[in-house]
Amino acid sequence: MKFQWSLLFGLLFALMIALFAVYNVGAVPVDYVFGTAEWPLILVILGSALLGALLSGSVAIYRSFVLSRKVKQLEKELVKKGASIGVLQTELVVQQENRISSAGDSVIKKDENMMI
Repeated sequence: MKFQWSLLFGLLFALMIALFAVYNVGAVPVDYVFGTAEWPLILVILGSALLGALLSGSVAIYRSFVLSRKVKQLEKELVKKGASIGVLQTELVVQQENRISSAGDSVIKKDENMMI
């Protein structure tokens, strides 16, 4: 649902930019580092909007890529830690069984000593 609202607002914003650009068709001077040129304002507005969208889209894709790599790294770490927890739990169960069996053996030995 959030994506649909974002798409709707994006389309409305693009429509507003297009209408604004259509109403501004006069020629304007555009200064570059190496010179000056006369361009129709509609091209300047649409070009600026397109470059802004491309730049923000590129940043969003880069951030998404970085976050997906981080998620994969954390998932691998989670699997490793889960495996080590499993090993430690197994060791704990074995140690508890050893304590119970050794405690049971000492009770049996005490009972045997008392009979003698």
